[in-house]
Amino acid sequence: MRKTFILVLILISGQIVAQNFENLKPGRIATDFKLKSITGGEVHLSKINADHPVLLVVLRGWPGYQCPICTKQVGSLVADADKFAVKGAVVIMVYPGPSEQLQQHAREFSEDYKFPENFYFTLDPDYSMIAKYGLRWEAPKETAYPSTFVINKKGEIVFSKVSTNHGGRATNEEIFKALGKL
Repeated sequence: MRKTFILVLILISGQIVAQNFENLKPGRIATDFKLKSITGGEVHLSKINADHPVLLVVLRGWPGYQCPICTKQVGSLVADADKFAVKGAVVIMVYPGPSEQLQQHAREFSEDYKFPENFYFTLDPDYSMIAKYGLRWEAPKETAYPSTFVINKKGEIVFSKVSTNHGGRATNEEIFKALGKL
Protein backbone atom coordinates (compact mmCIF):
# COMPACT_ATOMS: atom_id res chain seq x y z
CA MET A 1 0.00 0.00 0.00
CA ARG A 2 2.80 2.42 0.89
CA LYS A 3 4.58 1.75 -2.43
CA THR A 4 1.35 2.42 -4.31
CA PHE A 5 0.86 5.71 -2.46
CA ILE A 6 4.42 6.85 -3.24
CA LEU A 7 4.01 5.86 -6.89
CA VAL A 8 0.79 7.87 -7.14
CA LEU A 9 2.51 10.92 -5.58
CA ILE A 10 5.39 10.66 -8.06
CA LEU A 11 3.00 10.38 -11.00
CA ILE A 12 0.92 13.33 -9.80
CA SER A 13 3.96 15.56 -9.21
CA GLY A 14 5.41 14.64 -12.61
CA GLN A 15 2.08 15.43 -14.26
CA ILE A 16 1.88 18.82 -12.55
CA VAL A 17 5.34 19.82 -13.79
CA ALA A 18 4.56 18.57 -17.30
CA GLN A 19 1.31 20.56 -17.36
CA ASN A 20 2.97 23.72 -16.10
CA PHE A 21 5.52 23.84 -18.89
CA GLU A 22 3.28 22.49 -21.67
CA ASN A 23 1.82 25.93 -22.46
CA LEU A 24 5.30 27.44 -22.74
CA LYS A 25 6.51 25.45 -25.72
CA PRO A 26 7.16 27.00 -29.15
CA GLY A 27 3.98 27.37 -31.15
CA ARG A 28 1.88 28.32 -28.13
CA ILE A 29 0.44 31.79 -27.60
CA ALA A 30 2.13 33.67 -24.77
CA THR A 31 -0.21 34.47 -21.89
CA ASP A 32 -0.78 38.20 -21.60
CA PHE A 33 0.13 40.06 -18.41
CA LYS A 34 0.58 43.54 -16.94
CA LEU A 35 3.34 44.35 -14.49
CA LYS A 36 4.82 47.54 -13.04
CA SER A 37 8.29 48.51 -14.11
CA ILE A 38 10.85 49.39 -11.50
CA THR A 39 10.25 53.05 -12.38
CA GLY A 40 6.49 52.70 -11.79
CA GLY A 41 5.19 52.54 -15.36
CA GLU A 42 2.89 49.78 -16.54
CA VAL A 43 4.26 47.11 -18.88
CA HIS A 44 1.57 45.26 -20.82
CA LEU A 45 2.90 42.35 -22.86
CA SER A 46 0.26 42.41 -25.61
CA LYS A 47 0.62 46.17 -26.18
CA ILE A 48 4.39 45.94 -26.59
CA ASN A 49 4.14 42.71 -28.55
CA ALA A 50 1.72 44.23 -31.07
CA ASP A 51 4.61 46.21 -32.58
CA HIS A 52 7.73 44.30 -31.54
CA PRO A 53 9.03 40.82 -30.98
CA VAL A 54 9.62 40.36 -27.26
CA LEU A 55 12.39 38.68 -25.34
CA LEU A 56 10.79 37.71 -22.02
CA VAL A 57 13.27 36.81 -19.29
CA VAL A 58 12.05 35.47 -15.96
CA LEU A 59 14.71 35.95 -13.30
CA ARG A 60 14.85 34.32 -9.90
CA GLY A 61 14.22 37.75 -8.39
CA TRP A 62 14.50 37.88 -4.63
CA PRO A 63 14.75 34.38 -3.12
CA GLY A 64 16.42 35.93 -0.05
CA TYR A 65 19.55 37.12 -1.86
CA GLN A 66 20.64 38.50 -5.24
CA CYS A 67 21.23 35.62 -7.64
CA PRO A 68 24.73 35.85 -9.16
CA ILE A 69 23.66 33.88 -12.25
CA CYS A 70 20.81 36.36 -12.85
CA THR A 71 23.27 39.22 -12.44
CA LYS A 72 25.54 37.70 -15.08
CA GLN A 73 22.58 37.02 -17.41
CA VAL A 74 21.23 40.57 -17.18
CA GLY A 75 24.72 42.00 -17.70
CA SER A 76 25.06 39.94 -20.87
CA LEU A 77 21.68 41.09 -22.16
CA VAL A 78 22.47 44.75 -21.49
CA ALA A 79 25.88 44.37 -23.18
CA ASP A 80 24.07 43.23 -26.35
CA ALA A 81 21.33 45.88 -26.15
CA ASP A 82 22.27 47.36 -29.54
CA LYS A 83 21.90 43.96 -31.19
CA PHE A 84 18.41 43.53 -29.70
CA ALA A 85 17.48 47.02 -30.94
CA VAL A 86 18.67 46.16 -34.48
CA LYS A 87 16.34 43.13 -34.39
CA GLY A 88 13.50 45.40 -33.24
CA ALA A 89 13.15 43.35 -30.06
CA VAL A 90 11.95 44.62 -26.73
CA VAL A 91 13.37 42.94 -23.63
CA ILE A 92 11.07 42.43 -20.65
CA MET A 93 12.74 41.13 -17.51
CA VAL A 94 10.56 39.88 -14.63
CA TYR A 95 11.91 40.11 -11.07
CA PRO A 96 9.61 38.11 -8.75
CA GLY A 97 9.62 37.81 -5.00
CA PRO A 98 7.69 38.42 -1.82
CA SER A 99 6.03 41.83 -2.01
CA GLU A 100 7.66 43.04 1.20
CA GLN A 101 10.66 45.14 0.14
CA LEU A 102 10.69 43.75 -3.42
CA GLN A 103 11.05 47.26 -4.89
CA GLN A 104 14.09 47.89 -2.69
CA HIS A 105 15.70 44.55 -3.61
CA ALA A 106 15.02 45.15 -7.31
CA ARG A 107 16.66 48.58 -7.09
CA GLU A 108 19.71 46.99 -5.44
CA PHE A 109 19.86 44.36 -8.19
CA SER A 110 19.54 46.86 -11.03
CA GLU A 111 21.62 49.76 -9.69
CA ASP A 112 24.67 48.79 -11.76
CA TYR A 113 22.74 48.81 -15.05
CA LYS A 114 21.55 51.57 -17.29
CA PHE A 115 18.66 49.94 -19.12
CA PRO A 116 18.22 51.07 -22.72
CA GLU A 117 14.90 52.31 -24.07
CA ASN A 118 13.93 48.86 -25.37
CA PHE A 119 14.47 47.17 -21.95
CA TYR A 120 11.84 46.92 -19.21
CA PHE A 121 12.76 45.72 -15.73
CA THR A 122 9.47 44.69 -14.10
CA LEU A 123 8.38 43.53 -10.66
CA ASP A 124 6.09 40.60 -9.89
CA PRO A 125 5.45 41.10 -6.15
CA ASP A 126 2.48 38.77 -5.90
CA TYR A 127 3.74 36.12 -8.36
CA SER A 128 0.74 36.81 -10.62
CA MET A 129 2.68 36.59 -13.88
CA ILE A 130 4.79 33.69 -12.59
CA ALA A 131 1.61 31.79 -11.63
CA LYS A 132 0.00 32.45 -15.03
CA TYR A 133 3.04 30.92 -16.71
CA GLY A 134 3.26 27.99 -14.27
CA LEU A 135 6.80 29.00 -13.32
CA ARG A 136 6.45 29.26 -9.53
CA TRP A 137 9.27 27.29 -7.92
CA GLU A 138 7.70 26.14 -4.67
CA ALA A 139 10.77 25.37 -2.56
CA PRO A 140 12.59 27.14 0.27
CA LYS A 141 14.72 30.06 -1.00
CA GLU A 142 13.12 29.90 -4.47
CA THR A 143 10.69 32.12 -6.38
CA ALA A 144 10.49 31.16 -10.06
CA TYR A 145 12.13 28.85 -12.57
CA PRO A 146 14.59 31.00 -14.56
CA SER A 147 13.18 31.15 -18.08
CA THR A 148 13.63 32.80 -21.44
CA PHE A 149 11.08 33.18 -24.21
CA VAL A 150 11.16 34.80 -27.62
CA ILE A 151 7.68 35.88 -28.68
CA ASN A 152 6.89 36.97 -32.24
CA LYS A 153 4.53 39.85 -33.12
CA LYS A 154 1.64 37.37 -33.43
CA GLY A 155 2.09 36.53 -29.76
CA GLU A 156 3.48 33.05 -30.46
CA ILE A 157 6.33 31.65 -28.44
CA VAL A 158 9.07 30.78 -30.97
CA PHE A 159 11.80 29.95 -28.45
CA SER A 160 11.46 28.65 -24.91
CA LYS A 161 14.00 27.63 -22.32
CA VAL A 162 12.92 26.87 -18.76
CA SER A 163 15.61 25.91 -16.28
CA THR A 164 14.66 23.64 -13.40
CA ASN A 165 17.91 24.57 -11.65
CA HIS A 166 19.82 27.79 -11.16
CA GLY A 167 21.98 27.43 -14.28
CA GLY A 168 20.96 26.33 -17.75
CA ARG A 169 20.02 29.81 -18.91
CA ALA A 170 19.50 30.70 -22.54
CA THR A 171 22.55 32.21 -24.17
CA ASN A 172 22.40 35.38 -26.22
CA GLU A 173 23.47 33.30 -29.23
CA GLU A 174 20.39 31.06 -28.82
CA ILE A 175 18.20 34.13 -28.46
CA PHE A 176 19.63 35.86 -31.55
CA LYS A 177 19.21 32.66 -33.55
CA ALA A 178 15.50 32.60 -32.61
CA LEU A 179 15.08 36.32 -33.36
CA GLY A 180 16.77 35.79 -36.72
CA LYS A 181 14.01 33.36 -37.75
CA LEU A 182 11.26 35.97 -37.31
